Amino acid sequence: MVVSGRLVLLTAVGAVPVVLFGQTAESAYVTLAIWLLFVLLASIADVLLAGAPRQVEIERDLPARVRLGEDAVSRVAITNRGSRTLRLQVRDGWEPTAGATQHRPRLDVPSGERRVAEFPLRPSRRGDRRSELVTLRSWGPMGLAARQVSLADRGVLRVLPPFNSRKHLPSRLARLRELDGATRLMVRGQGTEFDSLREYVRGDDVRSIDWRATARRQDLVVRTWRPERDRRVVIVIDTGRTSAARVADETRLDTAIESALLLAALATRAGDRVDVVAWDRRVRARIQGVSGAELLSRMVESLADVEPELIATDWRAIPGLVRGVTTHRSLVVILSTLETAGTLEPVIAALPQLASKHVVVLGSVLNPDVHEVALRRDTREQTYAASAAERALLDQERVRQTVRRLGGDTVTGTPSTLPPAIADHYIELKATGRL
Repeated sequence: MVVSGRLVLLTAVGAVPVVLFGQTAESAYVTLAIWLLFVLLASIADVLLAGAPRQVEIERDLPARVRLGEDAVSRVAITNRGSRTLRLQVRDGWEPTAGATQHRPRLDVPSGERRVAEFPLRPSRRGDRRSELVTLRSWGPMGLAARQVSLADRGVLRVLPPFNSRKHLPSRLARLRELDGATRLMVRGQGTEFDSLREYVRGDDVRSIDWRATARRQDLVVRTWRPERDRRVVIVIDTGRTSAARVADETRLDTAIESALLLAALATRAGDRVDVVAWDRRVRARIQGVSGAELLSRMVESLADVEPELIATDWRAIPGLVRGVTTHRSLVVILSTLETAGTLEPVIAALPQLASKHVVVLGSVLNPDVHEVALRRDTREQTYAASAAERALLDQERVRQTVRRLGGDTVTGTPSTLPPAIADHYIELKATGRL
């Protein structure tokens, strides 16, 4: 049984008859006992007159998926199978990260009829958000007390990655069209395809002159080239313990997923084949053999419930993992963390083997607060913190130099700048013929 504020107020009102009729201590006790008995009988009667909350049927209407940051609505339909009208207060038991408010709607459900309660949701984390129970509180006609029951009714809402970086996609696609459209590459690089011939204009690279065609036409003619299509892009997302660190109110894994989505969208539009693997010591998600819109759909679906694992990533297995995806020369993008040489020692050990067969790019999200701390030196404490920040920045620079010396490229940025930076580096590789 659940009591309401009305019952508490009714009990407090008992002070009035005690004061009016309690001339002596004995009469006051008798009056108080009579009043409490009256309140108890009234609450029992109210509970007995309340409808039975178990005599209901519950149906849940819930969208299958929603993007992080978007709103959703969970609807619970309640059908009264009892003989009395139900005066219900309904609570849907979502976990806190589902973003459910404390909204507890009241419904009057006559016998044999159906009513719907709505619960707004705004999830704060991606993945599967669950509700296991629906709690019904059936009030009596006086509103003094209620029956309460929690009924099992499971609801699952899959929250997909937000893909906020898609706002950078149109500008990057325009740059791809410049490479593969009216404006062709004037300088041939490794891995580019011959496209067409045209007349020489001032500013063209003389190395592009086709002397045989020039001899036939009696005019200087240059060759134009375009980036090759159908290249392989393998994206490896680190899901180990370093990816659990939060930078700018999101985990490094979330930033890596954003970067992977933007790069995959760009590469598949450029005609390349994209494979994605989320890895720590085992494969957490794998997306292969799809392209276009289906690729992005599979990626957000597969990566939605991938969470950081508090274990060290086995980077020595990465070369074998890439060989399992493709044996052709590919662009391998590793989304991990550039911190110190100690934490990236296994990555550095695996780089030569990868770089000998593939173009390797190591992408890492950096904490913008480190740069700010390095500039503040007004007090002694700030000076010590700035010294530690400078040391961290020097360590990161040494790691970047080591990666470049071993044949890899590095791309770093804050959570908002890393996805477009990796996309820009991909376009640069296409433009220079390295991919």
